[in-house]
Amino acid sequence: MEWRDLVIDGYGRILDALKENLKGLSQKDLDWQPKPDCNSMGWTAWHLTRGQDAEIAGFMGEEQLWIMEGWHRKFNRPADPYDTGFGHTNEDVAAFKSPDVKTQLAYHKAVMSRTQKYLKSLTTKELARVLDEDYTPKPTVAVRIVSVMADGLGHAGEIDYLHGLLKGKGWLGY
Repeated sequence: MEWRDLVIDGYGRILDALKENLKGLSQKDLDWQPKPDCNSMGWTAWHLTRGQDAEIAGFMGEEQLWIMEGWHRKFNRPADPYDTGFGHTNEDVAAFKSPDVKTQLAYHKAVMSRTQKYLKSLTTKELARVLDEDYTPKPTVAVRIVSVMADGLGHAGEIDYLHGLLKGKGWLGY
């Protein structure tokens, strides 16, 4: 297996987890928060996809699918490239109303398709490109690709936990 295949597989596991973790959830379930200062499953799914969309578009030097394909309208959100959930307050999270599971997954599939195309085109030179960010040491594209994947998998795990918390032990048949 080549490194590209490994990374693409890792990103694909985010989509697989989302499909499983969101299966059968109602609108009310998606917006449920265990406590007022906790994220909902719908917000978390949106946030992980928004983060991936924003990062991959940035690497490519292209517009985010969020705006380019009008996904913001399907989520009833502004066409704001910085509206990714980073910095949201408890009130912002509580005010978020998720679209249905089908829309959440369709947006993630569109972002995943673009991510796969980008990853397949990467060169070792591009992987080594240093990003102009306020970190020491400054990260490379390779470092950021791994961190975006890790973030997405972590958020998928949060959704899994919240789903189990809402539906009870064994919701996945464990």
